[in-house]
Amino acid sequence: MSNSLLQSKYYEIQLRINPEIEDVVSEFCFETFDCEGVVLAEERYKDLEMISTTEGTLRIFVRHSETLTEDKVRDIFSEQRKLLMLRGLTDEELGSWESCLEEKNNEDWSEKWKEKWGVTHVTDRITVVPDWIEYEPERTDEVVIRLEPGCAFGTGTHETTQLCMKALEKYMPQNAEVADIGTGSGILAVCAVKFGAKNVYGCDVDETVIPVAVENSRKNGLKVPEQAVFEINTADMIVKKFDFVTANILHNVLAEIMGDLKRILKTDGILSLSGILDEKKQVVINAINQNHLKIVEEIHQNQWTSFVVVREK
Repeated sequence: MSNSLLQSKYYEIQLRINPEIEDVVSEFCFETFDCEGVVLAEERYKDLEMISTTEGTLRIFVRHSETLTEDKVRDIFSEQRKLLMLRGLTDEELGSWESCLEEKNNEDWSEKWKEKWGVTHVTDRITVVPDWIEYEPERTDEVVIRLEPGCAFGTGTHETTQLCMKALEKYMPQNAEVADIGTGSGILAVCAVKFGAKNVYGCDVDETVIPVAVENSRKNGLKVPEQAVFEINTADMIVKKFDFVTANILHNVLAEIMGDLKRILKTDGILSLSGILDEKKQVVINAINQNHLKIVEEIHQNQWTSFVVVREK
């Protein structure tokens, strides 16, 4: 970072949301603003007891711009909130979305958000490590995934991502050909290869995440494009069939594309569905049943549900 940038000002946007949708909102912020980082739930402790928390307040660090005003920020969030409600989320599920914009002096703020990311032990075998942290595996069969989130969804800390990773560990066959629909940071693609996938195809509708997924794959030892291919695409445009497909997306989108997810699955192929709030799971179950897929396992983590599904014919 240049000295001139370090001496400049920046904006901090604070947004009140339901913590359960933090990843959805964070992804939108990276896509919409000139955003360097997002932080949720800063906690303070005294004598090992938590005495305060900012849970429910998303802090968004944005580069300074003369055109960014508090009214413009409110308008942007109001429009996005309406879109999410059209997708089936309720006021309660979204939170209030009250926001404020503060101009602050730069104190190397682009690095501050990294302080909130730590080592995440997803399971006994899966560990996600931010790229800037030194870490030594604790067991010989540990799968360590090093990650630079960049402007992409999927850091390994959110329940929806972890549910897919657990499904990969438990259900993915060796030498499987895998597709990751809505790949984001590429973390699930990396996880698949580290658990023995022959190759993985990742696609997303956000062009900015593709370089992030490629970089994360390479830093984890994947050969691109021999083992991993990433591109802008949607499930309805994919022709190839796969042994295992992951889709960590909003419940309503999963329901809309369920037919295409089935179509790209081989017979006896496994589908991992995540990104589903508990109260919205019936929407996904209906789509699973309508497409004559079979639920193998329903997995819960906090307020989130994930389904492992098989295509029998």
